[in-house]
Amino acid sequence: MKYFNLEDTICAITTGGGMSAIAVIRISGEKAISICNEVFSKDLLNADSHTIHFGSILENKKIIDEVLVSIFKNSKSFTGEESVEISCHGSTFIQNKIMQILIEKGCRTATAGEFSMRAFKNGKLDLSQAESISDLIESETEAAHKTALHQLRGGFSEKLQNLRTKLIDFASLIELELDFSEEDVEFADRKQFITLLSEIKKELEKLIQSFNLGNVIKNGIPVAILGAPNVGKSTLLNSLLNEEKAIVSNIAGTTRDAIEDELNIEGFKFRFIDTAGIRKTSDTIENLGIKKSFDKALESKIILFLIDSTQVIENQIQELKKIKETHSKKIIVVINKTDLNPKISIGEETISISAKNGKGIENLKERLIKFVNTTSISDNESIVTNIRHFEELQLTLDEIESVINGMEDGISGDFLSTNIRQALFHLGSITGEVTTDTLLENIFGKFCIGK
Repeated sequence: MKYFNLEDTICAITTGGGMSAIAVIRISGEKAISICNEVFSKDLLNADSHTIHFGSILENKKIIDEVLVSIFKNSKSFTGEESVEISCHGSTFIQNKIMQILIEKGCRTATAGEFSMRAFKNGKLDLSQAESISDLIESETEAAHKTALHQLRGGFSEKLQNLRTKLIDFASLIELELDFSEEDVEFADRKQFITLLSEIKKELEKLIQSFNLGNVIKNGIPVAILGAPNVGKSTLLNSLLNEEKAIVSNIAGTTRDAIEDELNIEGFKFRFIDTAGIRKTSDTIENLGIKKSFDKALESKIILFLIDSTQVIENQIQELKKIKETHSKKIIVVINKTDLNPKISIGEETISISAKNGKGIENLKERLIKFVNTTSISDNESIVTNIRHFEELQLTLDEIESVINGMEDGISGDFLSTNIRQALFHLGSITGEVTTDTLLENIFGKFCIGK
């Protein structure tokens, strides 16, 4: 396993690489304070925990930098170990020099995610909470931040622990029955057990279903902008982003490749994809662009089908029908250039805009945000955003369904016990009550250095 001896004292620059106004170097381990004390101008060994000290980092009595040193004693730190954080000036020379001095005094450079891994090992966090740290660092929107923070605070873990506790209580009764199998004693009330399993199944299904929303929160919602050439797709993209992202021209077929960019709307990330105009053409390169338009439509969650009110409406409606026949995605029909032809109607619900002057763009954003179920987030419910958690929950559900079916079919307790143990195993894998070195290396290896 690439994570070294937990008895080592580790250090790392936690504020990322490069020059900055300030930088923070974190030290954690049994000798964290004593090592820092050797290179600091003031005594730290007798300092109280959770105190900050101003002084200098020294090398052979030569001042390297004036710093602030934060002390964390008696395992009252993020990692659950003695820890020190040095706030220094952000010169790359100063950062690297302090790291060099600490390593010479006995520290080891931390591996990616090793501080968080130690926090997990020392019981400061369970595995799902540790993973949420990475999500919190990478959160780009309010929704992603809120979801990760809820998980870090243990909301998701608490829900899983409640499910495990209920399962363990009844699993123990089933195990007890097996111990007294010769006496034909039944300790567990089968009807009550099925009721409990049904409740657990419902909770698992709810968490599994939340992954769709969780995936949207974490990765954003892909939105493909489709339509005939020159209907204003690139202009719409530029209007949504409020910048000249895509080239706008009255020459048909200008957009040959998909152009993508992101926009934060009310705390949710939308990934807009401007595509090549859909038409019949003998141009090989343009045909490749049109094929990519349909590929992007397949990948997207929402399709904005743009209709130009100044072009032949019937031809555009025929293309819209083809899209509807081949795609089960949410399709929002947008009528563009309504400043030139405001009375246009195609006989179904549409949004009227003028991409050129920005008219109706806010209405379009409101329609997009309605696609996201924000109720769960506002109610602070647990939302699954991690594919590993999703897979383990699905495996747990499979085992629970096997137990329910087995009980209804009158299967003996030893078979039921096997399924229940497997369900407990999968739930425990999420929070880290069941782990392997390979799993930990895979999870924490994706963290940044210093975290």
